[in-house]
Parts: sequence; structure tokens; C-alpha cells
Amino acid sequence: MTEAIFFNKLEKQYAAKLPFVVYSRPINSIIKCWLQKDEKLYETSDFEESGFVFSPFNIENSSILLPESKCEHHVLEIANLMVNEITKTQLEVNSKGKDAHIDLVSKGIDTIKSGTLEKVVLSRYEEHSFTENPIVIFKRLFNTYKNAMVYCWYHPKVGLWLGATPELLFKVEGQQLTTISLAGTQAYNSDGLPNWTKKELKEQQIVTDYLAEQISPYTENTKISDVETIRAGNLWHLKSRLISRVKKTSNLKSIIEALHPTPAVCGFPKSKAKQFILQNENYNREFYTGFLGELNLKLSKTRNTNRRNVENNAYTVVKKQSNFYVNLRCMQILDSKARIYVGGGITKGSIAEKEWRETQNKAKTMGNILG
Repeated sequence: MTEAIFFNKLEKQYAAKLPFVVYSRPINSIIKCWLQKDEKLYETSDFEESGFVFSPFNIENSSILLPESKCEHHVLEIANLMVNEITKTQLEVNSKGKDAHIDLVSKGIDTIKSGTLEKVVLSRYEEHSFTENPIVIFKRLFNTYKNAMVYCWYHPKVGLWLGATPELLFKVEGQQLTTISLAGTQAYNSDGLPNWTKKELKEQQIVTDYLAEQISPYTENTKISDVETIRAGNLWHLKSRLISRVKKTSNLKSIIEALHPTPAVCGFPKSKAKQFILQNENYNREFYTGFLGELNLKLSKTRNTNRRNVENNAYTVVKKQSNFYVNLRCMQILDSKARIYVGGGITKGSIAEKEWRETQNKAKTMGNILG
């Protein structure tokens, strides 16, 4: 299928106000689109169906499903998309809500100092004028963020969301579960790799230990990789990979509830941090810091990779595969406004004014793609 035909089908779907998702997984030149054939709102609570799932931060609310059987599917393999270049305009700095955010962060710091929490992730949103076709924005995201899960998701009864998230929640292929421990942040410097402090290495180990503990009731034979330094845009991070085998008695919903929301979007301890967020942020995150991705799709793999052994090569194994990404670096389109969501992790040593500036910088990163 050509690029023109692929996106023409997508534009027609959007014009008809029918649900769809178009997305590309990290380091991948394959773009997939799912076009739902009706406008019905399908939901899932047990995560046993097959489809594309879009779940909120607060998992007690509804997770939206585009069922695999109710969608038309198209695939485009391409390295770069044709799209108009962005006219380089400086995104207007938005100071609306500054006092409220500084007050919120200050309250978070005080709560941590009291010993109730170790860390809490606090967020806000900015609104900017928006007149472009969201599918054009998706194309720009695809060309710009090659190491991210890039998507445009739409349902007429829910809304339209766009994002480019680098963070895997977890993936399951057959009985194998993979999740990532990502912590520690330093500014990227082209002169060389960062010098990590003992404090940063300890923080990363805390996240790794936490993830291992969370999945232990549902998995076995967990193997943890050595810590490595990875680059994500203009930042360095510490990363470990946890691979384990899902117990036959476990189900996907239990693993989701154990891992979502992650320390990176909620805090420690999880239940207390989540409670603080819901009581104090004073807005509904909706799908920001939720998760999205492919749910229980069938994956066929050949048993034998020896091409000369034709008889065995014809024997394939069909496994279920799910892969979910945390919905970070995203925006919601509301009429003529783009609502950009931003946040940051608050610890005992955080400075409220500095955290405010950090959210402004994050908003600028996503807002610049708007043109």
C-alpha cells in the first residue's frame, strides 16, 4: 500500500467521525492503522479481549478498546513521511497556573519531608491554539521521534490524543514478560557518557527492586540485566531490563494492576502517591500517564529457522502478544486547543520554582511540533 492510499483511508475515517488509531512502535519503520467499522464505544475491564487498548491513569475508570474483529487493518512500511516542514515559531511561554503548581509541588515536598511519601509525580497542563490537521501532527511526530511509540488515537465519544512516548510499561510474548527499569536523569553532553553518582545508581536500583517485587507473585525465573546508560533526546537515563516467565495461574489484569501506574508517573509508595495525586492535583489526568498498546494479538513464529529444513520450517507456533506503553509526552486536542500534559518527579530535595521551569521546558518540547 502506498503512503497516499494509506493516509487517504485514515483521513476518510476521521472525516466520517469513526474511531481509529494510527501508530508506530519504537525504532520501527512500520506504521499500523486500525479503522473501527462502527462508532460504538467498546470497553474492557478484564483485558482478555484482542484489540488496541487505551487506558487511563486511574485504572478504576474505563479502559477503551478498539476490538481487533471490529476494525479494518492497514500497514505501511516507510522510513520517513512526506509532510510540510514546521514554520519555526517560538512557542509562547505560558505562565498560567504558575502559583497553583508551585503550591502543589510545595505541598508534595512537605508531605515527603513528613515521612508519608518518598516520591510523588505531580503534573499540570497547558493549552495552546491549534488549527492543524492532527494526522499531519502524527506525521511530524513519526519523523521526529524514532525511539518512541508514536500515535494518534481518536474516538468521537472520547476525544483525540497524540503522543510520542519512549517508555514501555511491559510486554508479554507467550509466557515471557519484559519490563524496563528507567531512572536517573542527566543532561546529554556530546563530550561523553555521564558520571553517575552513588545516589543516582541507588535510585535506579530502588526502581528495579520495586518492579521485581511487584511482578514476583505472577512470574518466575526473573533475570535482571546489568545497568546501562541510554540516551533519550537531550537526556541520559539509567536502564535495566527485567525478563521473567508468567506463571500459568496468572492473568494479564493482575500484572497490569501490579505495574500500573509506574513510579515514573506516580511515585513511592504507589498507593499513597496515587491518593495524593487524586486529592491534590485538582484536575483529571484522564489518559495522560495511562497506557496504550496492542492487547492479546496473535503472533506466528516458525519453530525452526533452518531454511533447508522445509518440513520443520512449516511448523509454526502461535503465541499471544501484548505490548503497552506509558502515555507520556502527549497532548489532547479539544476543538481549537491543544492541551499539553507535563509533570515531574518530586523528592525531598526538589525546589518548587525549578520544578515549574522544568514543566515549561517539557511543554515547549511537545508544543514545538505544533508549528
